[in-house]
Amino acid sequence: MAKKEKEVKTNAMRILDRAGVSYTHESYEVEGEFVDGIQTADHLGLPHELVYKTLVAVGSDRNHYVFVIPIEKELDLKKCAKSVGVKNVELIHVKELFGLTGYVRGGCTAIGMKKNFVTRLDASAKDLDKIYISGGKIGCQIRLAPSDFLKVTRAELADLVMA
Repeated sequence: MAKKEKEVKTNAMRILDRAGVSYTHESYEVEGEFVDGIQTADHLGLPHELVYKTLVAVGSDRNHYVFVIPIEKELDLKKCAKSVGVKNVELIHVKELFGLTGYVRGGCTAIGMKKNFVTRLDASAKDLDKIYISGGKIGCQIRLAPSDFLKVTRAELADLVMA
């Protein structure tokens, strides 16, 4: 009898399990270096408007903030700063990401970061039944309800993207 391969869970999945959140995940083989979320969505055949990326910024108050937006959209830094009540924010350098969050570029999710940073989910998610976010490692996407994401991350909805 062949031994059944054990499903590998990411930290983000374990947190969702503990919270009793219903989710599914998609795994895929990564060939070469991670490019962007659009490539990931295309590889999995997912509609771009349902796939969200996680970006980390530092504010003028020196605190870090997490912004989760649709993969095809661009962050509006002024809107982001306003949403967290600071004068301005700027994205951190990718070299700082792992040390700060515990995640690498392409595998970063607001669920299970080293610290519970103030998090904002773009308001476009409010009308969606499900969204896809990184599963906490390159090659893994999690599908869940935006309301569950908000609950687990203690995030709030905000208008975060360029018009």
